[in-house]
Order: sequence, then C-alpha cells, then structure tokens
Amino acid sequence: MAGMSLRLESIYRRYGKVMAVNDLSLELPAGKFITLLGPSGCGKTTTLNLIAGLDQADGGSIHMGERDITRVPPNERGMAIVFQNYALYPHMSVFDNIAFGLRLQRRPKPEIQSRVRHTAELLAIEHLLDRRPGQLSGGQQQRVALGRAMVKKPAVFLLDEPFSNLDAALRARMRTEVKHLHQTLGTTSVFVTHDQEEAMTLSDLIAVMRDGKLVQYGTQHEVYGKPRDMYVATFLGKPRMSLIEGSLERHAAGVVFTAPDVRLELGTAESIGLRDGEWPRVAAGLRAEDVSLGAPGGLSFDAQVALLEPIGSDTFVELEVGGATVVARVPPEDPVAVGDRVTAVIKPGRVHLFDLDSTERIVR
Repeated sequence: MAGMSLRLESIYRRYGKVMAVNDLSLELPAGKFITLLGPSGCGKTTTLNLIAGLDQADGGSIHMGERDITRVPPNERGMAIVFQNYALYPHMSVFDNIAFGLRLQRRPKPEIQSRVRHTAELLAIEHLLDRRPGQLSGGQQQRVALGRAMVKKPAVFLLDEPFSNLDAALRARMRTEVKHLHQTLGTTSVFVTHDQEEAMTLSDLIAVMRDGKLVQYGTQHEVYGKPRDMYVATFLGKPRMSLIEGSLERHAAGVVFTAPDVRLELGTAESIGLRDGEWPRVAAGLRAEDVSLGAPGGLSFDAQVALLEPIGSDTFVELEVGGATVVARVPPEDPVAVGDRVTAVIKPGRVHLFDLDSTERIVR
C-alpha cells in the first residue's frame, strides 16, 4: 500500500492537570519519514499513540488523506506500530509472530506463507523463522518486530523509540536498515525519538517538541542550520551549540556583537538579516564545525584551551573566553594542549543570534 498523508489539527490531550499535547497542528506528507523529536515528557509518544488510535484526543482532529480518523478504531486505520520493547509473543515462532496480524485478518494460508517469507527475506531473517524470540539477539528481535509491522503493508508505519534497547553499534546499523526499508516500501513513517542524531540521520522532516507543543518543524537543514530559538539550537547538535551572552552595537559600518573579551563585526543589518528592533541582551550561538583555530583577523577572538575531546576523525577543543565556553572542531593532528592561548576563528555568516528575553532567533 502506498503511503498516506496525515494531518493533525489543534490536537489536545490532558492527563489530570498535565497537558501532554497542547494545540498541536502538523502536516505529514505521504511517503515521507517524519520524526517527532524531544526530551522525555515532551508529548511525542502521546502524539504517536493518538495517531495510532491507542489513545483518544480531548480536542482537535486527525485526518488520513481526506478521511477523518479521530474516532476510528486502531485496527481500521491502516497503520502498523513497532514498540520500544518489541512486544513479541515469546511462545510463538518468528514465523507465527510475523504472521499473527494476517491470521487475525483471516488471510488465505498460501498468502500468509508468501508474505511472511518475502518480508523475512527483506529483513534477512528468513533463516530464523522457526526460532522463538528468546533464542534471538536484540537486533534480530528488532527485525522480527519490524517484520510483523511490515507484513501488513500499512499506509503509515509508526515507530516508538525502536532502537533504545540496542547497543550503539547496532543502533547505527539498524538506522541504516530502517532508512533503506522506508525507501523500498514507500510508506509514510512516523518515528519517535529523543536522540537528535537518529532524527537527523533518518528524517525527511523533523518536528521538535517541548512541553506538548510544536517548537519547530522542517527539514534537517532548516532545524539544524536555522534553529528558531535557543531551545532548538542547543537541543540539536553534538556537541551542543555554544552560546556567548552579550549585546549588539550599531555603527556606521554595521552591527557589532560585544561580550567580555569578544568583539565580532558581523556586517550590515541587511546582510545578516537582523530583525527590526533593539536588542540590548543577545546570545551569539556558534556550532563547533564553524569554529577553528588560526590567525587573528575577520571574525575571531583570543581564548584559552580548557579541555580536549578527541573523537578520532576530529578533536573538540573547549575554549574559555570572558566567562563563556566555546567548542571548536579541529583536525586531530593540530598541535594544541590544555592551557594554550589560541585564536578562535569563526566562518563568515555562521553566527546565530538570539534575543535573551524571548530566546527567539533574530537573524535570517
């Protein structure tokens, strides 16, 4: 079945005094991989359960294509879900776990045989069909859970933190496999995670959530490259974006950011897309990949090396300047040591500016 679009219109869900989902509106295009991203308690799993029909909204509506499915039972929505704990039946074989939903639909036996074996081949688990879940590794169990969802040929594929029980290496491999599967199947996939690396690796679109609300929605490039506020800016990215608190000065030659021991001439207000208004209290945001070590000149400031974090392909260098901390990303062979005085050089046009009072982005 081809993927279907989803539309959430002003969805609310309250548990007692807690507003788990608060006026959430979201367009999920057909065939795209969309991630609901945020920390624990932000409402992302509740949103997924509302889409699946496992929970009911207190207000608003959910549409699949042109059909209002807000009150449609889960088994009639044409969706399949993969849970965090896999939820496999331990007394059943892998074959029977995958076939379970088809048997509930009373599909013919030859069709069940064919679809289960085809799905198992796609997931490279055809040699495991006679085993039980207790005889499988975590990665193999994850594939069985994916297979049980895939075999139903859903229009919408829902994944609730499916990699959280896997080790780091297996998580990375499963991410790649799920992305390949999504491209092969062409379904609409909705993925829940608190891991921003997973979100950026897998997604066509990312919905960043906080306290039950949608904070920013867009492509990986949009939410990472132009975060709407300081929450998104510091939530996405490893290491997190560095923030220097300071102020903006307007001169004949342009706008200057100043902070203790830092002075950055940013260019004209028009060239950096500065919003109209006065901004006496701002934060300059810097991503590690936009900060290097070099000679003074242009956008630069002097700092002291406080910490080195080698990661193999690069070294993250923690710099102290005027009470702030900035992380630079440098080649591993760079001769730098803790305590060195260095010059941090910023790529032109890569300074993010936020208003400290509203926390909102104030440049293009």
